[in-house]
Formats: sequence, C-alpha cells, structure tokens
Amino acid sequence: MDQARRFGFDERAGSREMFAQVFATCSEQRVIPRGEEEHMKQSVARAVSAAVVVLAGAVVTQPAAAQSGYPSKPIRWIVPWPPGGGADVLSRMLSPKLSEALKQQIMIDNRGGAAGNIGAELAAKSPPDGYTIVFAYSGTHAINPSIYRRMPFKESDFAPIIWLSSVPQVLVVHPSLPAKSVKEVIALAKKRPGQLTYGSSGSGAFNHLTGALFASMAKIDIVHVPYKGGGPAAVALLSGEITMILGEPASIVGFVKAGKVRALAVTGEKRALGMPELPTMAEAGVSGYAATSWNGMLAPAGTPVDIIKRLNAEFNRMIAEPDMKKRMLNNGYEPVGGPSEKFSELIHAEIAKWAPVVVAAGVKVD
Repeated sequence: MDQARRFGFDERAGSREMFAQVFATCSEQRVIPRGEEEHMKQSVARAVSAAVVVLAGAVVTQPAAAQSGYPSKPIRWIVPWPPGGGADVLSRMLSPKLSEALKQQIMIDNRGGAAGNIGAELAAKSPPDGYTIVFAYSGTHAINPSIYRRMPFKESDFAPIIWLSSVPQVLVVHPSLPAKSVKEVIALAKKRPGQLTYGSSGSGAFNHLTGALFASMAKIDIVHVPYKGGGPAAVALLSGEITMILGEPASIVGFVKAGKVRALAVTGEKRALGMPELPTMAEAGVSGYAATSWNGMLAPAGTPVDIIKRLNAEFNRMIAEPDMKKRMLNNGYEPVGGPSEKFSELIHAEIAKWAPVVVAAGVKVD
C-alpha cells in the first residue's frame, strides 16, 4: 500500500481504475533527456509492481466464504431419528432460520435407526464440503460408544459446530396408571414386578439408559420396550401400549398439556426452566439420580474451518434471539451455544462420564 501511495495511486480503486492510473503514468508524452531514460524505465517498472501488489492484496483480504460463494446449493441437515421426536422438533424449529440466514434451502433428511447410529454414519461418510450437517444427540455420541460392540463411526469422523442445548428428560406415565408421583410408581412396580413397561427411542438410546438407571437405583423390575425414535415411543404411551417413558419434553409436552399423559418429574440436577412445576427425580424420592441429555450440530471431519465458523456464528445468533429462546424453553430445550471447541470438550467429557454407568447398568447391544 505504501508503494501505491508513493506513486500517487488510489488503493481503494478497482482493478480497472488502477490499471488506468498505471497506463496514464506510463503514457505521458514529454521529451525525455538522454540521461533520464534509464531512470524513467525503472520508475515505470516500480509503478507497475506497486499496482500489482495492491490488487493482489485486495483479493487475499476477501473473506474465504465470499471467495467460495458458500453456500451455492442446498444443504442437507441429517436428523438420525424419525419425525416427531425431540431431535426432529428442534431441527424443524431451527432449519428455517438457518435457511434465511444463508439464503439457501435446508433439506431435512430423517434417517432413524440403531439409536441414531445410522444417520450419524451417513453424515460421517459424506463429503466434508459444508453441504452436509447432522443433528448430534448425547445418546448417539456419548453413550453408544460404550453400548454398541461395533460402532460405525468414531468421534474423530466429525467436526463440531455448536452445542445447541441441554435437555432434561421427563418421566411420563399413562393416565390409566394409578400413580401420581414417582414414589407411587416405585411402590406399584414393587407390587407388580416385571409388569410395568418403559419405552425408549431405541436399544442403547439415552432414555434406555436413564430408564435402566431408574430401575437400578429404585430397585424395581420394569421391562424395557425399544422403539425407533422418541415420536413412536410417545405414540405407544398414548395408546397405552407401554406404562411410561423417560422422554424429551419436545415429544411429549403437548400431550402433557392436553391431559393425555401425566408428567411426574424431570431427570436433571435442577428443575427444568420450561417446566419448573415438576420436581427433579432426586426431589421426588430417587436420591442421587441425575441425567441430562444434550444436542448440537456436527459436520464431517475435514469441513473447511471458515464454513464451521460461519455456521457456528449463525447458530449462536439464532438461539440467542428472544423469540427462539422462548420457543426452545417451551419445548424443554435450554439454549447453550458458544464456540465449536466447547462442544468438542463436552462430547469427550460425556463419553468418559457415561462409560462406567453403562457397565454398572449392564446395557449392551450387539
């Protein structure tokens, strides 16, 4: 830039104007004394060099996203669960906002099965070009590695984007069950061992483990019934096919408000911000019980850093908006946010945290 100013060029000019300035400098018509001819050639060479440096600098300082034009085509958002569950609900809340921010279509792709492993594997094996992102859930990424003997992916196959929210589970029972508190459920289960059932989002899912933990800590015999997602499990509860579920609020809060099912407690260490009237499991009689799930967004490993940063910034902005924050809390999602590194640290800490719990609970899936 100093060289440009020395020769009188305006570095704010576009490339066409810059070369016009150089051409004008080189084209001035005047008689040059023989002694000055060599000096003039050197001056012109330096002038051209200065212009080239300025132009090159203008290109380099453009944001990487602007140079690549990202996104230039629709983005696939994989949800490793069927429609109707908590992962699907939050994905459909946020995806229109992301589409609006990026000015590009976002396509939700539900790929349920194997407690989230099928959809996560699909994402892990997708091109790392920023056009595939996946909804990440604590059960799939923190618990499945300890439950499944053969995992189709490793955490190193992913690049964290953001920790979206923390989600306490809710213990919900069918209204036909003669129990209006956690203590009454425990008492009934002890009178009828092996007769009460609890549904989950699948073998090895987070609410499978939280149900097993409840049974273990309360010393009761209740039967696990796996489904292919939180939505199908909620439907089974509504029909009376199962006795209870420990589910994400998003998949059952509407049924609770309509009086079709009965919520008894939340599984977190503290009461849920969106359902403060419900006691924690510990308050309700299961001392020491605490389990909170979480969710976030991942991309295939190798996705360009500038794209990860762009997506992280957009998601942080979205979940901080008052209207979105209110919607999330009303559905049981407690917004978190922060840099992508924060989400990476959480995942690794949770894998270490749940491994001994899985062993103690004796939960294994081939």
